[in-house]
Amino acid sequence: MRDFTGDPNFVDMNHPDENMNGTLRKGSDPLGRTVRSKLQAQRQKLNHQINKEMLMRDGAVNLYRAATNRKLKEQVALELSFVNSNLQLLKEELSSLNSEVEAYQTESYLKSVPMIPLGLKETKELDVRIPFSDYILDHYSEDGSTYQKEITAFINLRQAVRTPVRNLQGIELLIEYYNQLYFIENRFFPPDKSYKTGIYFQWYDALTGVPSLQKSIAFEKGSILFNIGAVYSQMGAKQDRSTEEGITAAVKFFQKSAGIFHYLSENFSHAPSNDMSAGVLTMLRVLMQGQAQECLYESVVLGGVDNDVEVCYTVSQEAMMVSDVYSKVHKAMMQRSVKDYIPHSWISLILVKSQHFHAESQYYAALGLLGNGSRGKEDEAALARVLPTVYPDADQLDMDLLPRNTDARKNLGKAHLNQSVTIHEEAMRIHSLSKNARKIDTLQEILRLSHDRTLKRYTELEDEEDFFEMTNVPLIPTSAKTTAETDIPDFTKVKVKDLFHGLGPLAIFNARNNWSAPRSLTMERGADGFGFTVRGDSPVIIASVDKESSADTSGLKEGDFIVGVNGQSVKWCRHEEVVNLILATEDELTLSAVTPLGRDFLHPQDHRKGASSPTQVHHSQPSSTTTSDSSLERPKKDGKKSGSLGRKKVKKAKGPEDHPKGNLFENKDGLY
Repeated sequence: MRDFTGDPNFVDMNHPDENMNGTLRKGSDPLGRTVRSKLQAQRQKLNHQINKEMLMRDGAVNLYRAATNRKLKEQVALELSFVNSNLQLLKEELSSLNSEVEAYQTESYLKSVPMIPLGLKETKELDVRIPFSDYILDHYSEDGSTYQKEITAFINLRQAVRTPVRNLQGIELLIEYYNQLYFIENRFFPPDKSYKTGIYFQWYDALTGVPSLQKSIAFEKGSILFNIGAVYSQMGAKQDRSTEEGITAAVKFFQKSAGIFHYLSENFSHAPSNDMSAGVLTMLRVLMQGQAQECLYESVVLGGVDNDVEVCYTVSQEAMMVSDVYSKVHKAMMQRSVKDYIPHSWISLILVKSQHFHAESQYYAALGLLGNGSRGKEDEAALARVLPTVYPDADQLDMDLLPRNTDARKNLGKAHLNQSVTIHEEAMRIHSLSKNARKIDTLQEILRLSHDRTLKRYTELEDEEDFFEMTNVPLIPTSAKTTAETDIPDFTKVKVKDLFHGLGPLAIFNARNNWSAPRSLTMERGADGFGFTVRGDSPVIIASVDKESSADTSGLKEGDFIVGVNGQSVKWCRHEEVVNLILATEDELTLSAVTPLGRDFLHPQDHRKGASSPTQVHHSQPSSTTTSDSSLERPKKDGKKSGSLGRKKVKKAKGPEDHPKGNLFENKDGLY
């Protein structure tokens, strides 16, 4: 095994959170200086303990099955019961951590209903020095030790994303690593899995702590995306929703979190862990959309609600919209694959929220009907406009449902209040049944205040002398000025550079393509030059080789890539630069060339045909446009003279550095 401890770029894994210049990475918080970071550190510790107990349980089960001695079996069974008991206690402790919501709220949390944030997936340290170095030697035929700085940078970057801060800097760090994985995947992970790198990515389930081990880098990418969505959820939960700016930010972050989980469910399948299964990702998406919709409702009622008919009914329909969305979230949570997996407190909280906002809808509907007790002509006209839109089917159900006079409005308003009190009491009952939900003092206080406010208003009407029979309350339709949507973040805004840029252009020098080991070819300049033509750039390709020429004798072949000229690497050099280096050689030229295997880069598909002729290398002095008088010029088939550097201009496509998803590399001539 290779020893890198003497290398100046060696990373001490006992201090992995420092980068090469000894400073902490921007966007990373390895010391856990915040409450949320400390919670994540506790979650990480529990994950390791759960992993240890599961390994012990597996060993005990195997021993029990293999044992033939009765006494030994009884002893192993006893130990197994202790292990299962410890495992259950650890999972309950982890579930309690996942149920924690108040730690993610701000100081103004007493004014707002708490949100559900999502904890991060944890991962183990990953040392890729030996696998990457060996692959660089085996596949790229280069000395892996020359890339230790780049490998170290990648290790530091991955170590930093294990502890991202809960702000935009942490998001940028995670996206930077996700974009960098595009280059890593294309450089070191062949799609046919023909090469065994020996790299395994281990991630712990975000909710249960169960570890999953995969060789596929897709698992690494999916886990990073999951953590991006989780950080966005925590950023949304911690916003100060007592201000318009805080509500706007919370909506933005929850929608981006929903977008991430939607993107994950659409692009990653067959995940090895439950937290990335299709059912759970769908539930997380609608959960984040529901929380965004709740924030949109809070922006409507921020600062109070005017005692106006149209305003009250608008708020009523907005509240019913939130209740309806949370009903859908609850339905998603009750799916068999999800119900037994997520914390029970989540299910209780969502059901309580659905009931709470339903009760709020009934309250504001009553407020619109009752007002201050006296209605002017303007309110009468407003009611005449609003009520048919709020109760569109009322006439068909019961002619008396639509209030025709003051007493009828009072009766219907009282029915709405009665319904609101009943639903509030049901919400408080559900809240009291959940052990973890009862710990959320914020929610309990909000439910109590809302219930008392509604009950007080209803009692005032109850004390009045009337003998109206309670009216059946029509269903209030859902409506919202703005509907929460999924918002997938733009990953291209975080620019990254290929760490292994020195291996050559990614479109050619990647894990998909194969080529021969570099050959050092030495040739003498003859009367007609060296006897070969080139075309393209980055890298330049041999277009043709004259028979019995110096180039032919040296072993140069048509279709070879030139990767070095006289000891200088030219993988990234443009056409003119390589030609000038060759022409500057007076007598003996040394080329380093590789031969592509299994793919013809010289003769492309039909759509690439029609570009101009290649450049012939001859014996004249360097010239940008013409040959010297003493050169032996031979007409080309297209009528151009050898040595001419004039070629058809083709717009160069953006390289992988410009777009993390990459583009097919296109050379200047368009002739690959």
